[in-house]
Amino acid sequence: MNNAVNVNNISLIFAGMLVVIALIIGWHQKLGINKDMIIGVIRACVQLTIVGFVLKYIFSVNNTFLTIAMILVIIFNAAYNATKRGSGIPKIFWSSFWAILLSTSVTLSGLVLSGAIKFIPSQMIPISGMIASNSMVAVGLCYRNMLTLFRDQRQQVLERLALGASAHDSAISIVRECVKTGMQPTIDASKTYGIVSLPGMMTGLIFAGVDPVYAIKYQIMVVFMLLSATSLASVSASYIAYRRFFNARLQLQEAK
Repeated sequence: MNNAVNVNNISLIFAGMLVVIALIIGWHQKLGINKDMIIGVIRACVQLTIVGFVLKYIFSVNNTFLTIAMILVIIFNAAYNATKRGSGIPKIFWSSFWAILLSTSVTLSGLVLSGAIKFIPSQMIPISGMIASNSMVAVGLCYRNMLTLFRDQRQQVLERLALGASAHDSAISIVRECVKTGMQPTIDASKTYGIVSLPGMMTGLIFAGVDPVYAIKYQIMVVFMLLSATSLASVSASYIAYRRFFNARLQLQEAK
């Protein structure tokens, strides 16, 4: 197969005109999102262009330490964005960082040791970005749900504490619900692969001219990878974050 898509500057300009459709809808429906949409598009173009040149350099250098540094930058930014969903939970950034670091490192290690990918920047960095971004979403959902549940079930948690339950026992139902919430989008998406959607990696490989059957194998690997990553991220983030709602004397605190 040699039907690779050739995207040139003219193609990008015409594709960019499709954004006008979204802008017209936002303006006509008075949604008040046109400014954010324009800023988002500009930021995406600038950021992707910068990242493209950075990755081109890293790929050409092929240095192990530079590759690891780039992965850590990705994880740091993912943790920072996940933390925004947990605004009000004390000291939540490092909880996010360690959760995403764990999910990314364990999943990447499994892929490398199994021979699914090689420890080279052109494979490690894109895959780590996919893992970290999905872990970021999972962690953010866990935080948002945790804030809601601790607010709604505050009285039940206080009653369990009053009866002598530990912080873990009084909040375990909330923790489990948060873990489930973090994993659910990945589980739901996996049910529709191949029937409703042709996922990103598979579509990209097919666009690049790769045999669809070969591309499917990579996509199946991605499904396994993301299920592992989101489960690890959700569990670790939830079990670390719930402790932030209790002080040293096991008293329930309100999120700030």
